[in-house]
Amino acid sequence: MEIKSAKFVMSNSEYQKCPPPHRAEFAFIGRSNVGKSSLINSLTFTKGLAKTSQTPGKTQLINHFLINDRWFLVDLPGYGYAKVSKEIRQKFEKMIFDYLLKRENLVCLYILVDIRHKPQPIDVEFMNRMGEAQIPFYVVFTKADKLSNKQIQESVETYQQILGETWEELPEMFITSAEKHLGREEILQSIEDLIKSSPYK
Repeated sequence: MEIKSAKFVMSNSEYQKCPPPHRAEFAFIGRSNVGKSSLINSLTFTKGLAKTSQTPGKTQLINHFLINDRWFLVDLPGYGYAKVSKEIRQKFEKMIFDYLLKRENLVCLYILVDIRHKPQPIDVEFMNRMGEAQIPFYVVFTKADKLSNKQIQESVETYQQILGETWEELPEMFITSAEKHLGREEILQSIEDLIKSSPYK
């Protein structure tokens, strides 16, 4: 898929205020500081489209970006905030899960995890929760440029082993690096394929 245009449309704190559900949507989510904004900018080849920050938790709303005037890329707030109050954390969680569970044109969720770290319980728990809710998702490993090929393989195999304990069929997984645009074509191709089989063209 060639990205010809990528533009910010709107930010919302409630899924009901998102754009009319007439186009396919693909949402990206992960723990704070996983490199989500950098990956989105790499996917679209649009520097500064998603705001990057040295401070985790920059994304605090549901952000819609219109790609090729055809489909929406949705940047969701991260989960697992460590430096906010319980009240704010619950607010974010409600906003995220209302969107994930009730947004009818959400075709697939891309869950980002930092490949440098061993599987975190909060990530595995989130994936299991998505599975229980029957929300289609793929796993995206970020920051692969920081590891050797052997370390990358070991990290992926560890995730496969842990998920394999409870999953009959493992989700598709992508190896990415925002800095080197690694995995970009594969993710965009997966979106293209999903659009073809989606009622939202």
